[in-house]
Amino acid sequence: MIITQKIMRNVSLTAHPTGCRRYVEEQVAWLDSQKVAPDTVSHLPKRVLVIGGSTGYGLASRMVAAIVGESATLNVSFEREPSERKVATPGWYNTKAFEQEAKRRGLFAASLFADAFSNETKETTAQLIAEHLGQVDMVVYSLASPIRIDPDTGETYKSVLKPIGKTYTALSVDVTSGRIEQAVIDPADDRQIEETVKVMGGEDWALWISLLLDRQLLAPGATTVAYSYIGPEITYPVYREGTIGRAKEHLERTAKSLTDKLALLGGGAYVSVNKALVTRASAVIPVVPLYIALLYQVMKEKGIHEECTEQMYRLFVDRLYSGSTVPVDEKGRIRLDDWEMRSDVQQEVSSRWSLQREGELITGGDLKGFKDAYDHIHGFGYSSIDYEADVDPTQV
Repeated sequence: MIITQKIMRNVSLTAHPTGCRRYVEEQVAWLDSQKVAPDTVSHLPKRVLVIGGSTGYGLASRMVAAIVGESATLNVSFEREPSERKVATPGWYNTKAFEQEAKRRGLFAASLFADAFSNETKETTAQLIAEHLGQVDMVVYSLASPIRIDPDTGETYKSVLKPIGKTYTALSVDVTSGRIEQAVIDPADDRQIEETVKVMGGEDWALWISLLLDRQLLAPGATTVAYSYIGPEITYPVYREGTIGRAKEHLERTAKSLTDKLALLGGGAYVSVNKALVTRASAVIPVVPLYIALLYQVMKEKGIHEECTEQMYRLFVDRLYSGSTVPVDEKGRIRLDDWEMRSDVQQEVSSRWSLQREGELITGGDLKGFKDAYDHIHGFGYSSIDYEADVDPTQV
């Protein structure tokens, strides 16, 4: 079949298997190009469980662990498999491409495509760890799901991205046309706030760690990390001070409680605050595409731009497993957003933000870079790929 990109409301509905493979190959090639000292490699974890390891930061974490640290990896993610007439999700194609590369290198790499929130999935994962890995040295929690079904009550919770207390109005950009527009988001009610915390807070992370501890599947010194974002003040109302922010606050509190539990093993739990990047989730957040387009341009001009893989490389090599104490801020968080939040970067982004006018084209931003990044994570936009060629969506 001919696989074309179909986008609705900034959401790509299709993925291209050849392009997704190319995306993975590019990330692997970059990791191979890094000259990592043998003692650094020895510090990295050798058995890693990634919950949500098929796209974005989760996939990048898995690739860094395997390609740089020569780690055995197990991924748990919810993906749609392909059929002869329907394409899979990009995460399914990414995973297959990565696992073929890992196995070519003699590394264990397996995935369980299932609902990570369910008790059955946790039980099956525990069995897989016991059978193939014995224990794990690291657990990466990188879920970005809009829905969670409570494993005990069966109740369904849905997350929303809304401000709290009052309507939020700010400039955004239509990614397709490049025109500046006004984004207006109504505030969440109490129930929506609670449900968002249920879905995107730390409750499920804690359940995973508790089960692994109970089954003695965490190795001595085991580390776990989850991912968060803070961002600039312009996005605070819809992000850090909104429903997602409440969930991230819960995630950070969870890290502290998990550290207490892992102390008996000599391990710890961390929340890494990462840079704003184009992911399947961030592309649909109002206001954020405009901010990211401006940020990308500024950081590229300053030579400090990073994508997911570079970010996770820095997390693993320079922060979590550098051989010294993990550097954290006053709230115990790892700050991988340090380059993004530099005063010179934020001042320049703010200056360019003030130049934007509703109805006009974006100015001073890297919208092309935003679009290219979004296309690539779905397997599109590569000039070397013939997108008019007939492709079997079930083959990777």
